[in-house]
Amino acid sequence: MLVVGALVFGLSAAWSIAADDEPDQASPAETSETIAPKGGAIRGAAADPVVEFINESLRQGWSDNEIDPSPVADDAEWIRRVYLDIVGHIPPLEDLEAFVANKDKGKRAALIESLLENAGYVRNFTTIWTNLCIGQQTPRRVSRTGMQKFLREAFGRNRPWKDVVFDIVCAEGEFETNGAVNFTLAQMQDPDEAVQLTAKTTRLFMGMQVQCTQCHNHPFNDWKQDQFWQFNSFFRQVRKMDHEKADPKTGRRIDDYSEVLMGNFEGPVFFEKRSGLKQVAYPLYFGQEVDPGAETDRRKELARLMTEGDRPLIAVAFVNRLWAHFFGYGFTRPVDDMGPHNAPSHPALLDRLAEEFVKANYDVKQLIRWIANSDAYSLTSRFGKKNEIDNPSAGETPLFSHVYIKSMTAEQLYDSLIVATNAHKTGRAGWEQSEATRQEWLQQFVRTFGNDEGEESTSFDGTIPQALMMMNGPLVRDAISAKSGSHLTELLSTKAGDAQRIQKVYQTVLSRSPNPAERTKFLAYLKAGRDPLSVYQDLFWALMNSNEFIFIH
Repeated sequence: MLVVGALVFGLSAAWSIAADDEPDQASPAETSETIAPKGGAIRGAAADPVVEFINESLRQGWSDNEIDPSPVADDAEWIRRVYLDIVGHIPPLEDLEAFVANKDKGKRAALIESLLENAGYVRNFTTIWTNLCIGQQTPRRVSRTGMQKFLREAFGRNRPWKDVVFDIVCAEGEFETNGAVNFTLAQMQDPDEAVQLTAKTTRLFMGMQVQCTQCHNHPFNDWKQDQFWQFNSFFRQVRKMDHEKADPKTGRRIDDYSEVLMGNFEGPVFFEKRSGLKQVAYPLYFGQEVDPGAETDRRKELARLMTEGDRPLIAVAFVNRLWAHFFGYGFTRPVDDMGPHNAPSHPALLDRLAEEFVKANYDVKQLIRWIANSDAYSLTSRFGKKNEIDNPSAGETPLFSHVYIKSMTAEQLYDSLIVATNAHKTGRAGWEQSEATRQEWLQQFVRTFGNDEGEESTSFDGTIPQALMMMNGPLVRDAISAKSGSHLTELLSTKAGDAQRIQKVYQTVLSRSPNPAERTKFLAYLKAGRDPLSVYQDLFWALMNSNEFIFIH
């Protein structure tokens, strides 16, 4: 296994090099476009003024910076990327083959529509926002099931994003009956006068990092200490109540459920300045006063103010975050630190998308359509000498002249391994039934790869422990065991020749065909008299442990 593994790791490392140096570009027969787009790379899609504005805005940036965009990605590269971004896993082999064979010029736009109606879309975005709201590790007295149920309904019904935010910000009730309260419960692990809840709400939903102004004025923008406490005063009515029950086996009292209630609070909050002087702060939202009386539900007032207007911060923040989800970088870095101190790379485009998002009644699917149908999203991740300066990882401003490579999340990796190994078809478990196993694996990953600050790791970054988990983990072991019903067993039971089998393995794992050098090498191994099963197991193992598999490109 080591010999074949070393070969594949070496070959897959070349996948991320510049296009000008790429040894084996896809043939014209395998591509939907072979030149840089000149407007409408997603051919067949109805002309949409918002998509055109995206294209024109980015094209102007390319011209101003004297760069040329990368070519349009071939069908295999594009379908893998759009599957991972929308439904959270690589495309099944049969979907890949059907898409590449399809000659319809409008097939990319049609696939985007199909994926948005796929149950995987709901599951993927439920996972993303559950992790954002409560973390990958479920805090004590927080119901992950409840949070998922709330978000699953929201994305399944395509509820307006402003309504989702409104419900989360002012949620009350029991943590499974009203799953939205779990966001609040997750931020109330310590009695901190709702400081964490204040900071997380503004950062996640409004794209503002105000936590440092808890103790002093912000050194780089206009945020003042009193403004933090003005926001904080909106959350001072929040009360958490924990309930216990008797364990029928031991008779001991154990956790049962938690709920969020509205408590009694009126008037100002008091905070201490660096000088030691005490100061008061009333609920104030960017100059808009709220009645501080006990009868006012302050969180509902905050939720109302957050979701009002033609360009509220929740719209700008969501657009920025969703753009980063698809492109790897947002208009600001980081995506949750927006403001005059951190100007966006494309301010006019960000503003227009936010305004259109509001006009579309905060339709999340519509925003995804605009982004995924854009010319920039259709480009290959390979870059050349004419756009090598477009490198945000080196600190440069993103110009989106090629798609930036990003790591899979832990959930994307798990679900992609399930698809690659046919585990979802072997009768082991369906998507819903496999959730317990999925969470067990993910929690093992989080425990192993948490960082020094106790925060969670969300993606693989190539460390030795991560590589060992991939190489020796149960999913990969099952995949190469040649069990009945596995993809490898089905492949070897066919009458196809070795060249076709090798192609199927590559398409299954990497969503592409092997290049001539890769095909020749593995055919040589088979002809050398080695056990065919062993060679295919080695190939499967090596591809699943390659950088090319773990990254989205």
